[in-house]
Amino acid sequence: MSERKSNVIVIGGGTMGGDIAVTFAAGGWDVRVVSPSQKTRDALPSRIGAGLKRLSVSAGEAGNVSACSRLEDIDWQHVDLVIEAVTEDLNLKQKLFMQIESLAGPNVPLASNTSNFQISEICKTLKHRARFLGIHFFMPAHLVPLVEIIGGNDTDPGLVKSMCVLMKKLGKAPIVVKKDIPGFVGNRIQHAMMREALYLMEEGAVSAEDVDIAVRFGFGFRFLACGPILQKEMSGWDTNCRAGNAIYPHLHNEATFPVSMKKMVDQGNVGMKTLHGVWEWTEESAAKEKARIEQILQTGLEIIHNDLKKIDG
Repeated sequence: MSERKSNVIVIGGGTMGGDIAVTFAAGGWDVRVVSPSQKTRDALPSRIGAGLKRLSVSAGEAGNVSACSRLEDIDWQHVDLVIEAVTEDLNLKQKLFMQIESLAGPNVPLASNTSNFQISEICKTLKHRARFLGIHFFMPAHLVPLVEIIGGNDTDPGLVKSMCVLMKKLGKAPIVVKKDIPGFVGNRIQHAMMREALYLMEEGAVSAEDVDIAVRFGFGFRFLACGPILQKEMSGWDTNCRAGNAIYPHLHNEATFPVSMKKMVDQGNVGMKTLHGVWEWTEESAAKEKARIEQILQTGLEIIHNDLKKIDG
């Protein structure tokens, strides 16, 4: 009799949930995706197939992926992990996990892929908070190695460690966020850069096109080889200290999104999803651009493969 494969439940089959499903399937896990959307469920097989192909994993090596519309359709006796990846709505997440807690066994780890809300806030109404934590993937989740593991005030520290081990087995580069802070680590660093870029655009200092060129072909290019701390170890903290003292007083520290960008969002122009954003898109041009980006990310994964193996060690 063959050994039962590990089984993960992914709640939400959208942008993040679908790619999280690919990640676990590539690692040999059986995956059950829960989505009320018939369109999302119908698109899942082709999406999983394309993701596995991108990771060079054959269907025979991968776990089985299936979809259902309701939590009640799951065989909860054979669940090893639950990951929620629904809309960033705190009330929705809290209600969802209360329902999950009534269905899942008491020892099943429950995780949120939230990119913003504090873990302790999401699980505050649960009875068994020791098994609750954050497992935050970055888009596209099947290609980007970074995963943040975040414990709440009541999370079992052993669970945080075991999830780090699991993520390494899945080919990821996990980090432990030691404080349950809004936005965690990756997004806080990213949004600090984004705020400066958007306000530089707002005041007419640079175009959107040139922001992307500056990041991709400047300091962003270096990040494939080393992070910002190691880079300054090489260049010297004395130089960075002088530069920081000169530049920091002029950096933007506004507490809100730039007016022009907020107006664009309020008008429903949010980017590729609506075919209108900073730039205009068609279904074809958006698909072509996404494919180009995924191809470059795949090549990047191959370049840093040995460094990822060192993290696994």
